[in-house]
Amino acid sequence: MSEQLRVVIADDQALVRTGFRMILAADGIDVVAEAADGVQAVEAVRRHAPDLVLMDIRMPVLDGLEATRLILTGAPARPRVLILTTFDLDSYVYAALAAGASGFLLKDVTPEYLVAAVRLVRAGDALLAPAITRRLVERFADRDGRAQAPHRDLASLTPREREVMQLLARGMSNAELAAAFRLSEATVKTHVARILAKLGLRDRAQAVVVAYETGLVTPGSGPDPATA
Repeated sequence: MSEQLRVVIADDQALVRTGFRMILAADGIDVVAEAADGVQAVEAVRRHAPDLVLMDIRMPVLDGLEATRLILTGAPARPRVLILTTFDLDSYVYAALAAGASGFLLKDVTPEYLVAAVRLVRAGDALLAPAITRRLVERFADRDGRAQAPHRDLASLTPREREVMQLLARGMSNAELAAAFRLSEATVKTHVARILAKLGLRDRAQAVVVAYETGLVTPGSGPDPATA
């Protein structure tokens, strides 16, 4: 039997925390602590050393972005952080990426999607909800919005690595990439690891943003991330 996944839920709404706890517990995921603000979240992580934190952004005392920064710089065994967000909060995506978050999840997701997202991020993947990815596409539809993007040298990527990064930027998981290229998941993971190393990126979430920043992927190109 695989080791049980341990989660901390940080959200200032008790109803949200209770709902998520019930959904995760029903799938055998252990919610080791709940937090109503960022300070409590940081303390819960230090006390319980969870595998993953579901982190709201707008919380009292200390917001989710600063809590994420503290957790990912202060914890000896750093957990994955999955940001809980809504449409009106997607302007925080870049700040959350900079803070070290591994993914973004809309609060109105289905129970099945919540469980799948938690397991996906814990396994080392990154997650951008399709709606969030579409907002990123819309932002980069404006050429001026990309003018201040940091330079990244994509010339070091092989043709196959560029193809992988393009579909990765559309929100595809390792399993979906493996199917698309008719490769094993192990080979896909190797491609992704090499992409991150060559571009000096922390994780797949950053790779998604860089793909749009550099123009490797442009709005309207390739499959819609909601159906990829």
